[in-house]
Amino acid sequence: MHIKVDDIVIVIAGNDKDVKGKVLAVDARNGKVLVEGVNKVHKHVRRSAKNPQGGRLSKEMPIDISNVMLVDPKTGKPTRVGFRYLEDGSKERYAKKSGQSLGVVAPARPAYAKKA
Repeated sequence: MHIKVDDIVIVIAGNDKDVKGKVLAVDARNGKVLVEGVNKVHKHVRRSAKNPQGGRLSKEMPIDISNVMLVDPKTGKPTRVGFRYLEDGSKERYAKKSGQSLGVVAPARPAYAKKA
């Protein structure tokens, strides 16, 4: 997956277009992400001991991962994500627009280390 938890993303399609938010959860099997403050719906809740007031709760629902793009930490604009191997053989994510590193994904492997 190109998007991970705690990434800042921008919605590129749907009712919440151009809204930025933090990724709260990623469902890789279904290709969905839960973004803070995006795709809010009202859930009607019956009165109970746990919720004595009842009424409507507002909660976020997952949106398709194809409808969000990662925000470049350097420029603040949407960017695609790439993967590359460093000199020591570790794999990292990077922003395609600026080339900025987004963190190491896999530890160093000697087979992918660059030979001098």
